Amino acid sequence: MKFKLDEIINCTGAQILYQKDTLGEFEISTDTRKLEKGNIYLPLRGENYDGHNFIDKALEIGAKGYFTQDKFKVNKKADFILYVENSLVAYLKLANYIRNKINPIVIAITGSSGKTTTKEMLFSVLSTTYKTHKTYLNHNNEIGLCQTMFTMPDDCEAVVVEMGMRNLGEIELLSSYCKPDVGIITNIGSAHVERLGNLKNIAIAKCEIAAGLKKEGVFISPDSSKIKDNLNYVGEKIFTKYDDVKNVIISVSHSEFTYENTNYVLNVEGDYNIENALLVIEAAKKLNISTQNIQKGLLNYKPIEKRWEVSEIKGLTFINDSYNANPESMKAVLKTFLSVYKPPLVLVLGNMGELGKDEIAYHKEIGEFLCSYQGVKLLTVGNLAKYILRNSTLEGVEFETNFECAKYILDNIEKGSTILLKASRAMKFEEIIEMVGRL
Repeated sequence: MKFKLDEIINCTGAQILYQKDTLGEFEISTDTRKLEKGNIYLPLRGENYDGHNFIDKALEIGAKGYFTQDKFKVNKKADFILYVENSLVAYLKLANYIRNKINPIVIAITGSSGKTTTKEMLFSVLSTTYKTHKTYLNHNNEIGLCQTMFTMPDDCEAVVVEMGMRNLGEIELLSSYCKPDVGIITNIGSAHVERLGNLKNIAIAKCEIAAGLKKEGVFISPDSSKIKDNLNYVGEKIFTKYDDVKNVIISVSHSEFTYENTNYVLNVEGDYNIENALLVIEAAKKLNISTQNIQKGLLNYKPIEKRWEVSEIKGLTFINDSYNANPESMKAVLKTFLSVYKPPLVLVLGNMGELGKDEIAYHKEIGEFLCSYQGVKLLTVGNLAKYILRNSTLEGVEFETNFECAKYILDNIEKGSTILLKASRAMKFEEIIEMVGRL
């Protein structure tokens, strides 16, 4: 979107430090690698980076002007210079301005796991009826929110915004600037417990999604006491129950179920995907999407990269679900994999991150969970994942590196095996698949 300078000043409260030519309309760029001639450069400042270091480069590329948090540092090669106390806040104010100007239906989604899956499902359903936009991949922080709004088409009718957090107050900030019409929490789990200390604080943080939720809007989540006890919202609330689901059939790449006398089909397996679908169904109904289009949208949903991503290499079938992992999502995926797929089966499990002082206990818990299964090979990678194997009854091998694991798979796993990869993203388990293909 292009802005006139007076729009920018009115929106952000920026102060003009220097000007010689302010005529025209301007696009805003926060990245000199993508900046085009005539843009305004908005340098962001974080813990480990400072975009102010690239102001000179932005002007060399052809930036018309720039924002700055440094009031007494001026480069007069610019046509104008705008001072703001905080460039990220200015970015958020501009994003909010775009949100209000285009005025789409805004659906915000958060949760300990399943955020991106639910976002993609809902996008698939909404797209049957509305011109729909969404958060790219998992770009779910303040910058990601701004990018979502800045890339929204002028004729957008609905936008699905994913909201992540690492500390208290972050989702409240996101919600306050995007003003959702619908707020969704997928679940409350132990992801980020290292930072927030306990599950209650995690629940409080996720329930901050209601901070900006419109009073005439709707809040949707599973029927969870953790959510209900910490939610502060006066508008309509819908709580879904898996017990209301009937006629469940789950097989490879297929889930079928009946909900409120309507049959639905997903091209992915797992109870947890059905639970996500219930949230989508309720949101879609509130947005007046027909039953037929809800069914169509759910059927058309496909997982994105590293989420139940299936590939076949050298006679082996890999299922890569290593986009992220916490104890709850790990158990859900293992339950689905071990109940749906036929032997020979191999589990490749890695470290789960950000679990705090009880991280070893959480990994032992996964091992204990696996004790009820037999005839499965268990491979672990990482200093924490080894406790999964050591506390299970499955036969297996511990590895320190992805390379060692990939080499073992090639040399020892029989052709025709199906191999599940599950770990936190930092483990880079996609390397295992790449190495098996190269070695």
